[in-house]
Amino acid sequence: MNRVDQLIKSYKRLIQLPWLANLAPPQRVWAAVYPPAEERRLRLNLPDFENRTIEAGYQWALIDISTEFEQWMAAHEYRDAYFESPELMEPELASFFDDLTSRVRALVDQHTGADVVIGIVGGSSLFGLGPHVKLSSLVEAVEDANEGRLLMFFPGEVEGNNFRLLGAQDGWNYHATVISANN
Repeated sequence: MNRVDQLIKSYKRLIQLPWLANLAPPQRVWAAVYPPAEERRLRLNLPDFENRTIEAGYQWALIDISTEFEQWMAAHEYRDAYFESPELMEPELASFFDDLTSRVRALVDQHTGADVVIGIVGGSSLFGLGPHVKLSSLVEAVEDANEGRLLMFFPGEVEGNNFRLLGAQDGWNYHATVISANN
């Protein structure tokens, strides 16, 4: 059994447990952690997460943020200048992140409910865009928008509560429920 199949098995066990009511928003976040090299396999198996969720009696919604930066860049009036001199883009990245957060919150708002799992995939596309654009900041900005569970697909590593996207040196301390191939 490969690591993604094991991750799905771990998710199935978790999704079948009773959900506690009145949890704080960070406690309603789940992190499906997998090796970055398994990204394609995970994406191929996303329907299995949906099926396990529905089988357990919950609703499912998936938000893919993989192409958000590309779409923003393609629509930006100064995109050609940014390609020639990427350092000019730095001040605009905060604006991109604000737009991204607004779009993701709007999508979460469309599917919110106490019995809904909202998956967010594509977080690795934010890696390296600078200090204003981080997956950790996005999760923290939208964690309170859903009454159910927010399932963050996380290509990286977790040691204790320290999440490292794509194995980066710097991590982010967070208290999500970790789902891994090992648990």
